[in-house]
Amino acid sequence: MLRVVVAEDALLVRAGIASLLEEAGFLVVGLAENADELLALVESASPRVVVVDIRLPPGQTDEGLRAAAEIRERHPDLGVLVLSQHLETGYAAQLFERGARGLGYLLKDNVLDLREFAGAVRRVAAGGSAIDPEVVERMVQRRRRSSKLDDLTERQRTVLSLMAQGRSNQAIGERLALTPRTVEAHIRGIFAKLELEPTLEDHRRVLAVLAYLRS
Repeated sequence: MLRVVVAEDALLVRAGIASLLEEAGFLVVGLAENADELLALVESASPRVVVVDIRLPPGQTDEGLRAAAEIRERHPDLGVLVLSQHLETGYAAQLFERGARGLGYLLKDNVLDLREFAGAVRRVAAGGSAIDPEVVERMVQRRRRSSKLDDLTERQRTVLSLMAQGRSNQAIGERLALTPRTVEAHIRGIFAKLELEPTLEDHRRVLAVLAYLRS
């Protein structure tokens, strides 16, 4: 069982998230209502994933986000999934600034989709990424016109959007009704247009997603 710690200041929401995780087969090893409790639980409960709200006491601003950054600094292999009540692309971009591996950002409204929520937690635990589709869509709308992303075809932008959500090649193919070879061809085209030099495939994938988010 994957061990999970949940940090959320609202008791009912905290209990609800924990219940959903347990229903999906996770082992919830700790519940925190503020950043200090979360940091202490990470050290004592040895979770594999942390699910944390962006806004935590006492300031109710970005305490959860700052705690997530500190956790990543101390435990770079620990998965962190950040939840937000509102669509805040600035916080999402800040979260992924140093890389996307093992990180996720979801809107709370979409956590109720148990299958999607559980899938996101598992992807993050496995070192992948998970970004809410609504966040990705907002970032698309804010793309700078001078960006290299303007050179991408519509299909390539769709593939990159799904990559940014943390989807695997197989999942992208299933979503778009494409063969694995066609998905790979689109991704190679994306790498070429973003001028990402041949290197480790996972590394280029992360760089492509970061270019997408930063734009």
